[in-house]
Amino acid sequence: MVVNIAETLNEVAEEFGDRTGLIEAKSGKTMSFRELNSRSDSYATYLAAKGVTSADRVMLMVTPSADFICLTFALFKIGVTIILIDPGMGYKNLLKCIEGVKPSVFIGIPKARLFAAFFPGPFESVKYRFCCGNSFGLFGKDIRTAIQAEVEPYPVYRPSADDLAAIIFTTGSTGPPKGVRYEHSIFAAQLDRIRNYYGIDEKHTDQPAFPLFALFSTALGACAVIPDMDPTKPAQVDPEKFISSIKKYGVSYSFGSPAIWNVVSRYCIENGIRLDSLKKVLMAGAPVPGELLERVTRILPGDARIFTPYGATESLPIVSMEGREILEETWPHSRVGKGTCVGRPLPGIDIRVIMIDDSPIENIDRAEFLPAGEIGEIIVKGDVVTRAYENNEKETQHAKVKDGDSFWHRMGDTGYFDELGRLWFCGRKAHRVISDGVTFFTIPCEAIVNEHKDVFRSALVGAKYSGGERVQPVLIIEPHKDFSGSEAQLLAEVKELAAASHLTSSITEFMVHRKFPVDIRHNAKIFREQLALWATEKLRAER
Repeated sequence: MVVNIAETLNEVAEEFGDRTGLIEAKSGKTMSFRELNSRSDSYATYLAAKGVTSADRVMLMVTPSADFICLTFALFKIGVTIILIDPGMGYKNLLKCIEGVKPSVFIGIPKARLFAAFFPGPFESVKYRFCCGNSFGLFGKDIRTAIQAEVEPYPVYRPSADDLAAIIFTTGSTGPPKGVRYEHSIFAAQLDRIRNYYGIDEKHTDQPAFPLFALFSTALGACAVIPDMDPTKPAQVDPEKFISSIKKYGVSYSFGSPAIWNVVSRYCIENGIRLDSLKKVLMAGAPVPGELLERVTRILPGDARIFTPYGATESLPIVSMEGREILEETWPHSRVGKGTCVGRPLPGIDIRVIMIDDSPIENIDRAEFLPAGEIGEIIVKGDVVTRAYENNEKETQHAKVKDGDSFWHRMGDTGYFDELGRLWFCGRKAHRVISDGVTFFTIPCEAIVNEHKDVFRSALVGAKYSGGERVQPVLIIEPHKDFSGSEAQLLAEVKELAAASHLTSSITEFMVHRKFPVDIRHNAKIFREQLALWATEKLRAER
């Protein structure tokens, strides 16, 4: 039987009752597991009475808070399809995504309701609108005060294997954002991995920097601390506030992007701070450099463990690795261009590397499997792998490969397996640069120039500037923020590094860009397409 994640909240509320289940770091508000469950029942009862049913698609635009968690569980209890879109993707992308999924119900904070009023077109499909927050009557009742404090337990919707639980949009790091269809079975499988592989249970206090992960924490009986930060701007996290809530509430487990831990670890080291309660840290969303792992290790207790799970919105988590193994065994190889080792497949996950193909692959029989050591395209099969994109048959055909009654998902990433069965990541397939018959992969090439002490990060792109189809590989570097030296001297030294490696010795074009465009969700994935256009225009101007 397929499990509705809302059932687990009922179970932990029954088992742990008055124990604290959620804390809002900004307001200091706390809620017990019983209160969380009761409030989610109240929201479900209220929304159902207003006409919301399991057939509805609900656009949820509520900031990270206790009400966001309670509303999400309430919607799962009703059995609706929840639509979650990162507002930081820009209003044009946001409107296009909303128009594509056609929500029938809209629940938003006053700011979101105002946004919908300014751009009514994409919201034409909405029949019920609710405001979560005080709009001074402009958008009707504040549902936080409209619900009853005590109601009967709401009967949890019993899903089938095909019932859709949510549509979650990708960041759009390699194209327009895509809506990923999440069946209830996907959430159940993810919950199982977090519980059994990472050992998260009622003994933990979690501080997730990605709001949706607070659902998993509370569903597992762990207390979730919602940090005082803007989740759409993780690189701009206030380290003092993030650290303060870790210390105040004894946080033992935290998930966040490398961008967050980069800021937090630097602040801790500069101020002599150690996070003694923190025993597990998960970093995901972009490759995690060894230098960052070393810094985070320095601020944690000796028995703490750092994990770098690998996956995507379409399939997460599928591979994981511990920081110690990276630092002791694989990072020295990454520094000389071997790629980033992301670890071994998780239990129940099957991963293969096939010959790179930019066309759809209808059946797995058409794919050519590659041996260990050869870079190819990464594909995955397993119970956390989503089946399709919403209203996007073209992208679904490109991403899925039939295999009898099951299917493989094409990650859109390149990499290889080593002789120990570990997967190495070499960059996005769409970001590889092919020039004069030679293929350059981003992560290996960028590692060479990232060794320079003044280089914060780099990006390999392909530029077309001569009017023909020939692609010119270009290595663009972003110096550290405090770099004040000569850019010409920096480029000269970077060129020397590149010339000394067989991976980059044939690259002749190098540029400095002071602030790379990056994704909203993790502030770590580089928008190389934008940099490629910038490099193309720069080369044309120079010639």
